[in-house]
Amino acid sequence: MQSSMTFSGMAALFGAMVVLAFIPSVSVLAVSTRSAAYGFIHGVFTTMGIVVGDIFFILLAILGLAVLADSMGSLFFLVKYLGGAYLIWLGIQVWRSRSKAVKAEEMIEPSLLSSFLAGLFITLGDQKAILFYLGFFPAFLDLSAISYFDTGIIIAIAIVAVGGVKLGYAYLAGRVGLLINPKANQAIHIAAGSVMIAVGVYLVAKI
Repeated sequence: MQSSMTFSGMAALFGAMVVLAFIPSVSVLAVSTRSAAYGFIHGVFTTMGIVVGDIFFILLAILGLAVLADSMGSLFFLVKYLGGAYLIWLGIQVWRSRSKAVKAEEMIEPSLLSSFLAGLFITLGDQKAILFYLGFFPAFLDLSAISYFDTGIIIAIAIVAVGGVKLGYAYLAGRVGLLINPKANQAIHIAAGSVMIAVGVYLVAKI
């Protein structure tokens, strides 16, 4: 099976997605703080959630389901509010863990599922992302002539480009978390909780 996309088109799409993923954003902040506070593996799962959310919007854009997405506006708003509330809850849990702990080693580590859901809700909370992809993809491919094979290639490009960059942020933040002393580690936990709360409030308040 052959792709209608040229190698240069794939390379250009990959490069553009890498550049966009590198730009500091709410998702980068979430990946970095989760990884610094709880270790690289939590950054990995947060990244996985972000990538899954991106794939969902990419599929909607590629399959021409913008109208469906628009009709699901109330559902998207529900996801946004539920996601925002969940992130605020995560932040509060981190703060409560910090207040009860005397030493950094005694802090309660959240589940990997919570990190995955944090990344997923951060992405799904922005229902305007599909409009971004609808405007972004035509510069690199013809959406009206795209095949399932092409769709698979685009998803693979997104996984490597977006996931790779976010994992890079997670790795660097995780290394910072390992190298600092316990007292500073407590400060990172406070920062992580604050970021989760701030991101949750941002999603809820965002129009």
